[in-house]
Amino acid sequence: MLEGRHVDPALVVALGTRSVPGGFVAASALGVIHAAFSLYWAAGGTLLVWSLGSDLVESFRGREWLLAPIGAVKLIAAVGPLVLARSGWPAGRVTRSACWLGALLLTIWGGLNTAVGNVVLAGVIRPESGFDQPGMIGHAYLWDPLFLAWGAALAIGLIASRGRATHAR
Repeated sequence: MLEGRHVDPALVVALGTRSVPGGFVAASALGVIHAAFSLYWAAGGTLLVWSLGSDLVESFRGREWLLAPIGAVKLIAAVGPLVLARSGWPAGRVTRSACWLGALLLTIWGGLNTAVGNVVLAGVIRPESGFDQPGMIGHAYLWDPLFLAWGAALAIGLIASRGRATHAR
């Protein structure tokens, strides 16, 4: 029993004095991976840059620094829910609603783009102008599933923590 509710101990991770559902830890890790690559590319790194697609790479060429604020936003979005859950959800309605919105957007974005990418790669949809196969592979098998998993893990953490917000009002 945690705070009056039965929660499967396998789904809970102890962080300091307050335990949080494992979904928040997983979501944070997945989001930090996304953020880390954005920050790495902003600093001039090239590992996995092929997986972004040539159009996206070209749109940032010479302006890679723009990936730094994108990475910072991803990092805040990745770590924020874990910190909020660990803190007992201050301003619970607002913070949990923002997290639910993030989970929804990440899941929809990641899910739809993963599905479309796989359908294109399977040849079911054939874009008239063709497509960048390495970029499509990167998005279908890596970046968009990572968004999907991040959003799903966040939703799982939010579901598991219902009724546990100590500062909800």
